[in-house]
Amino acid sequence: MPRFQIAEVFVENACSAPTRDALYDALVQCCSDMGVRYFALTHHIDFGREAGPAVRLHNYPASWEAWFDEKGLGRTDPIHRACNLAGVGFAWSAVPRMIKLTADDRCVLDRAYQIGIGEGFTIPASVPGEALGSCSFAVDAGQPFPEQFQFVCQLIGAFAFEAARRISGSRILFADHGPILTDRQRDCVLWAARGKTDWEISVILGVGHETVIQHLKHARERYGVQKRALLAVRALFDGLISFSDILKH
Repeated sequence: MPRFQIAEVFVENACSAPTRDALYDALVQCCSDMGVRYFALTHHIDFGREAGPAVRLHNYPASWEAWFDEKGLGRTDPIHRACNLAGVGFAWSAVPRMIKLTADDRCVLDRAYQIGIGEGFTIPASVPGEALGSCSFAVDAGQPFPEQFQFVCQLIGAFAFEAARRISGSRILFADHGPILTDRQRDCVLWAARGKTDWEISVILGVGHETVIQHLKHARERYGVQKRALLAVRALFDGLISFSDILKH
C-alpha cells in the first residue's frame, strides 16, 4: 500500500473509531502496513498516582508497563523528556543529542531493548491545559526502523492521539459552540496545510500579509493549539478540510 494511502486509511478509521478497541485495531493495522511492531499513545503522567481522563493505549509487552509504572517513569522517561524539546517527530537514536542522558535514563533504554523494544520514532503531542503527550512507534530489538515511513508516522501519530483524546474524554469538543473557523480562516488553514508561508497565502488569497497572520493566530486560539501542524490536524480531524482538499493544488 502506498505510504500516503496508509495514513489516509488510518485517519478515516481514527476519526470514526467509537472505542479504544477500534482505535487499537486501526493502529495495529497501520503498524503492520509500515513494518513496525509497536505503538504507544500516552499522556506523560504517572498513571500509578495521577487520576482523571488521560490517554494510554499501546501494544508494548505487559512486563514493560508494569516495570514502567513501578518506577514512576511517566514524567521522567528519557523519550518523554525529549518531547519537551521537539516540535515534530524524532528518532530515538537522536535522543542523546537532545537531552543529557543519566545513568538511570540508559537503564530505561537498556531495559526496553532487553524486553524486545528496539529503535523507535516519537511524535510529541502538546495541548494547552493538558499534560504533554506523545505517540511512539517502534520495531523489534535489533531491527532497523523504516525511515521512509517517518513522515507517515508523523501524520498517523497526531491523528491517533487526537482520536484517543476524544474517546477517553480528555478532548474538548466544540460541536455546541457554532462554527470553529470562519471561511477565511479555513482558507488560510488549508493553504498552510499545503505548505504555503503566510506571505504566499496572502498573495494567493489577495489579502494583506498581516491579515493572514491574524487569521491563523485566531484559528490556533479557537482550537487551543500553538503550532501550525497541529492546527491542520485539528481541522482535518473535525472535517473542516480534507486530504483531497490539500492535494487539489
